[in-house]
Amino acid sequence: MSDINPAAAKLHSDSIIIDGLIIAKWDRALFEDMAKGGLTAANCTVSVWEGFQGTIDNIVEFNQLFQENSDLIRPVHTTQDILRAKEEGKTGVILGFQNVHAFEDKLGYIEIFKKLGVGIAQMAYNTQNLVGTGCYERDGGLSGFGREVVAEMNRVGIMCDLSHVGPKTSEEVILASKKPVCYSHCLPLGLKDHPRNKSDEELKFIADHGGFIGVTMFAPFLKNGINSTIEDYVEAIDYIVDLVGEDCVGIGTDFTQGHGQDFFEWITHDKGYARRLVKFGEIINPKGMRTVGEFPNLTEALLANGWSPEKVQKVMGGNWVNVLKDVWGE
Repeated sequence: MSDINPAAAKLHSDSIIIDGLIIAKWDRALFEDMAKGGLTAANCTVSVWEGFQGTIDNIVEFNQLFQENSDLIRPVHTTQDILRAKEEGKTGVILGFQNVHAFEDKLGYIEIFKKLGVGIAQMAYNTQNLVGTGCYERDGGLSGFGREVVAEMNRVGIMCDLSHVGPKTSEEVILASKKPVCYSHCLPLGLKDHPRNKSDEELKFIADHGGFIGVTMFAPFLKNGINSTIEDYVEAIDYIVDLVGEDCVGIGTDFTQGHGQDFFEWITHDKGYARRLVKFGEIINPKGMRTVGEFPNLTEALLANGWSPEKVQKVMGGNWVNVLKDVWGE
């Protein structure tokens, strides 16, 4: 952290730093970069289009990574595990889904995944599933089965994520859930018109119902696209904080670090192989936040934007801890 000013470096080092969504290539190089960035914990995607068996296989692989990289990462099941990760100088890994496709049509699978370490699951990824509808097709809302899924996720303590979910399904999940739900990684429609971005009304609605907003820096959704800088990212965070307050906002970068074009082809087609849903073109993270290792630059940029140290600590991780404790119950 020698590249940033001493006050920002100390604040970053002293703070709980949480990334609400990373879908990077999981390997030691990435975990070393997490350590360089001072990352306390992250929601790490282990399922998008995979069903039950494929997702189990992914978790088996991640368990192997936990063993092989135990000096750098540790599993997170409770918010106490996040605090322990901070004490140990490691990055805590929350296993997360970007689609509930892995639950298939079995409510009992939800508790199984919770016991395996899954703490956050997105209700749909871009298209229709058994629960509801994603943001790239006509939104029919939350299904009857979906209501059962929300209730079971509430019961076992898995947070409902609505980032890639359509507006009607999102609204109905927000109303159906007895626990806070989130947009783990989103940007405001007010700064750029894109199907993945959320309107002021949607952002206020989730906040007014006790929900949480993680702000992403995925370049195609930022105002200046691949020409965006860390200042553009700070502008987006500021926009949302000004709209809903500083207590229900956090970071959710959507880092895709280490992935090649095959990965982007997979995530931009329905079920990974069917019709094309969207084309992003070149993906370049904002200047100043190109890699996870540059996370301290965000703390510095927020301070430079006039934020108090207390406000920075909330948005950089403290708020995530509070909402996860509410959802997980511990």
